[in-house]
Amino acid sequence: MPDLLVRGAWVVDGTGADRYRADLAVTGGVITEPDGTPAARTIEADGLVLAPGFIDMHAHSDLAVLTEPAHPAKVSQGVTCEVLGQDGLSYAPVDSITLPLLRRQLAGWNGDPAGFDWSWRTVGEYLDRLDRSGLAAHACYLVPHGTLRALVVGWDDRPATPAELARMCELLAQGLREGAVGLSSGLTYTPGMYADSAELTALCAVVAAHGGYHCPHTRSYGAGALAAYGEVIELSRRTGCALHLTHATMNFGVNEGRAGEFLALLDEALAAGVDLTLDSYPYLPGSTTLAALLPSWSTEGGPAATLARLGDPAVRERIRTAVEETGSDGCHGVVTDWATVQLSGVRDGRLTGLVGLTVAELARRRGVSGTTAFLDLLTADELGTTVLQHVGHEDNVRAIMRHPAHTVGSDGLLTGARPHPRAWGTFPRYLAHYSRESGVLTLEETVARMTGRPARRLGLRRRGLIRPGYAADLVLFDPDTVRDTATFEHPRRPAAGIPYVLVGGTPVIDDSRPTGALPGRTLRRRAEGGTA
Repeated sequence: MPDLLVRGAWVVDGTGADRYRADLAVTGGVITEPDGTPAARTIEADGLVLAPGFIDMHAHSDLAVLTEPAHPAKVSQGVTCEVLGQDGLSYAPVDSITLPLLRRQLAGWNGDPAGFDWSWRTVGEYLDRLDRSGLAAHACYLVPHGTLRALVVGWDDRPATPAELARMCELLAQGLREGAVGLSSGLTYTPGMYADSAELTALCAVVAAHGGYHCPHTRSYGAGALAAYGEVIELSRRTGCALHLTHATMNFGVNEGRAGEFLALLDEALAAGVDLTLDSYPYLPGSTTLAALLPSWSTEGGPAATLARLGDPAVRERIRTAVEETGSDGCHGVVTDWATVQLSGVRDGRLTGLVGLTVAELARRRGVSGTTAFLDLLTADELGTTVLQHVGHEDNVRAIMRHPAHTVGSDGLLTGARPHPRAWGTFPRYLAHYSRESGVLTLEETVARMTGRPARRLGLRRRGLIRPGYAADLVLFDPDTVRDTATFEHPRRPAAGIPYVLVGGTPVIDDSRPTGALPGRTLRRRAEGGTA
């Protein structure tokens, strides 16, 4: 007897092919053909679209999946799998010295929950912890380059020694053997930004040998964007390592209208045989930590050293020159416009009243310059402040999402008083605004970018498509009413028009209500290739 029968659905199967009307059965967590036998439960789809579960190619849920395992931010928008360990910074592999420093550095991204059990050290132990705790949606993991560098080299701005590079390669290979799907790098974040081309080449060669992919946050999305993309494409050419350009954007005034140049670079690489994909989020503002805007030299040595420098008047003046006159590498080589930098979250609860202000507004309120307000807040909040950066361009966003190598990633931070709404709204916004309302993508193409295409990049076996024998990670949504309700003022509102989400055949959203079920698990790359 089937566990579930979905009757009369419009099937959008994840390939990009036209939708078709069909019934579908689920038996033992797997999609099966209806055989006429009664099912334990029947859902009358009545015009709903049935699609594979959505895959978030860029997630920052590394702690949220442990502290709030029901994970409403993602399952409410149809996400049944997400990729953690992004931007070169996460919590495995670590040791007892590195972990507290990473916790401090990443508090703005992920929080630093009191009384939390940090007992893992290796990638495999972290993945085991996720499985033991239970997951609402599946999770994949990228070994973070900045974490490797912190563990082996520290936060110093210098090349790795041959012995250190060998150790990083060894730890990376171990993480890949333990199930990671690839390597992430954060080349505007310390300490990953201190890596030279030789270091990245050696690491990408390890990833290529294990059949994974490199997922870089490049050195610039502003003044040096095209050169930064060119750097990581050349790494892939040299090493044969597959490349996934995450949160692929062309931001700031210097890049308005220049998406075509970026896409031409991609097409040239693809024509030359580079295995390349990308993802983007469907919004104009970006999101990061306020500390990320500091010039790289000021953050050498880690958070404690950074905070100590911020009290030195000579250092503060040097920082002011970088951010206001020459362009900080932390702000992508662009002079910072404080009116575009909006506070979205703080570590210190006493500062919560500042959330929603731009740094320019905070400066006016306090009667100081923008840079003084910036540095004073970083000091008061111990680098834990998160921000939105209003620097995107609609024509670039639309052009990039049309590219045939495109997939979807939310890049959503889940902490802070007013985080970016992309954490709750990315997938329904694609379906509503960019498919149904604007017609930038067809519904079938939109779903393919959320399902079949990312599943191929991740090497997922029997996932990402609607086929008999494939895992029953499924979403039922109303194509006429699905939409994002999360806004910049109210960013934690769930999607509308997504009444059913199944992970391994188990409902995690049932009749538009979360069930609290935890049927997800880690999806680990196997030694022989492919991901379970």
